[in-house]
Amino acid sequence: MTALHDLITARIQTSGPITLADYMADALMHPKYGYYATRDPLGAAGDFTTAPEISQMFGELIGLSLAQAWIDQGQPSTFALAELGPGRGTLMADILRATAKVVGFVDAAQVHLVETSPALRKKQAELMSGPHTNVTWHDDVSTLPDMPLFLVANEFFDALPIRQFHRATPADGSGWRELQIGLQDGTLVAGLSAAAPIAFLEHRLGNTKASDIVEHCTALAAITENIANRIATSGGAALIVDYGDWRSLGDTLQALQNHASTDPFANPGEADITAHVDFEAIAMTAASTNGGAIYTQLTTQGVFLERLGIAQRAQTLAANLSGDALDAHITAHRRLTHPSEMGSLFKVLGLYPTNAPPPAGLEP
Repeated sequence: MTALHDLITARIQTSGPITLADYMADALMHPKYGYYATRDPLGAAGDFTTAPEISQMFGELIGLSLAQAWIDQGQPSTFALAELGPGRGTLMADILRATAKVVGFVDAAQVHLVETSPALRKKQAELMSGPHTNVTWHDDVSTLPDMPLFLVANEFFDALPIRQFHRATPADGSGWRELQIGLQDGTLVAGLSAAAPIAFLEHRLGNTKASDIVEHCTALAAITENIANRIATSGGAALIVDYGDWRSLGDTLQALQNHASTDPFANPGEADITAHVDFEAIAMTAASTNGGAIYTQLTTQGVFLERLGIAQRAQTLAANLSGDALDAHITAHRRLTHPSEMGSLFKVLGLYPTNAPPPAGLEP
């Protein structure tokens, strides 16, 4: 058992079962024992690998999409180039390298990284010290500066704590039963609350049936509203890349340790815990912000990258490779774009002002 397991156990013994969101917040972000606070989780030696770590092509094309949006909006002389949950800093480093040839872009950019993990901030500082020294770190989006905002969030929303609700059956009563974490013989176990109406899920009664599962991310709305308000007020664009679907339906909670699935409740603080992103919730929140001054556009990651020319970029890079390096490059291209890999499961949602075109790669 982990030290965090003991702390959560004591909390439940004192106050009763906790929500899944409360459990995830402790497991992932406890300041002393939380998963992200204590390690670099990425790469072969970690628990999972993200797109920027698979190939430089991902970050290069993200950067060029943002640079084109900057050009389309009049090339503001100063702007915030921001990333939510920047991992090791690989994506931002690739963005800066790829956009260095876009005249004026990097000179106008002020880099802002929203990151709470001390371990990952250290990694980011090491990587950012060379290509760009104008970096500011933030604990959350609320402290980003008031200026045009060009933002990327890759596999950020999937790690936000969620609540999970099971629609009640006639035998249970009416409304929803919430997943809660309690104790059984000293072991953390999941169970369901009594059925009750849930006001913020009233709109899901028309598109769900008894026993269906809906996941709700409480933090999603506030973060999305903050980003959308900044873009509506000052200009900019946001690219949100993550795995998920248009609408939450079903149990998508998962935990990874050493690149393999594991019980999310067995060793809190030792495994990455995530859930699929509800892109409808992000899009609807953004579209209703600031009097409807934000448009959204959604496509799959594979289509997005192909529109931006990843096939041509892959061919250019391949010309200088051979043997194992070439094989790895071909595998990386396939992994990023093929429908059976990340190409369809991962989606790209763009947020942009109604008086601007969509970011490149997200054309309707």
